[in-house]
Amino acid sequence: MALRFKNLDGSGPQSFDRVLKWAVGDKLTGRRRKSPDRAPVPRVEPDLALLRTPPAPGDGARLTWLGHASWLVQLDGLSLLVDPVLRDAINVVIHRNVPPGVPVEKLPPITASLVSHNHYDHLDLPTLKQVGAPIVTGLGHTPVFKGSNLPVTELDWWQSTKLGPVNVHFVPSQHWSRRGLNDVNDMLWGGFVIEGSSARVFHSGDTAYFDGFKEIGRRFPGLDAALLPIGAYDPAWFMSRQHMNPEEAAQAFEDLGATRFLAMHWGTFKLTDEPLDEPPRRLDTEWTRRGWPRERVHVLPVGGTLTVRNG
Repeated sequence: MALRFKNLDGSGPQSFDRVLKWAVGDKLTGRRRKSPDRAPVPRVEPDLALLRTPPAPGDGARLTWLGHASWLVQLDGLSLLVDPVLRDAINVVIHRNVPPGVPVEKLPPITASLVSHNHYDHLDLPTLKQVGAPIVTGLGHTPVFKGSNLPVTELDWWQSTKLGPVNVHFVPSQHWSRRGLNDVNDMLWGGFVIEGSSARVFHSGDTAYFDGFKEIGRRFPGLDAALLPIGAYDPAWFMSRQHMNPEEAAQAFEDLGATRFLAMHWGTFKLTDEPLDEPPRRLDTEWTRRGWPRERVHVLPVGGTLTVRNG
């Protein structure tokens, strides 16, 4: 089957026999690690009064973790959502382990929703319709939004669009896409660099570790924050081609040359075999091993907020 899109290294999605081994074979034979579907994950009530007014130009970027890969990014008078998935469940059967940081009805007015790729835990059409903001995403996604009345801006890797005073750049990731039976890699996946007057923020989307982090860091020096996934990595033989473990995320952070690491993609949905609360512990161990300053790593609670700025 000819694939419309491939990773920078030419790779595509896992072969059917590997998927079958992971999803069925290893499960039936007991080779997969077992862990509970629930775990305690810190959550705080968001400061809704604060979030109502985005930072002005020159005041940096305010980052609020909504759970999983979902973020509220506010800068230069705008409020943007990245990969908003704010319902109680995805695909009906996978329920949230912790409520969203901010419910849809309590969000501030949103200028645009940025969607990294079409997997259901990143592109939740009901959430996006409820938000009602224009969409910025990768090539090929317009059919998903047919009939939604949501304007869609599609970008290729390294292309950019302007949202008022803010530049949004779509950058590569190491992943794949599929939403139906016959659309494997028909829609492009990636991450975002969000660039305002006084802050530059990177959201990786879903990704394995790959050499592209070095190129992103080269093209966008001085990243003030890197929002990087640390979960959904077990079993490694299968997941490492599409997701990072905490140690790989730390290496990606070094490659990017960013100032601050903000952890995401853990604790919200039970998608893989590791315990939901394991990733931060592994990240903490890796940070200690590397001897890096503690003020550069942030594992926010769901609903937690951090402001970053140039310098």
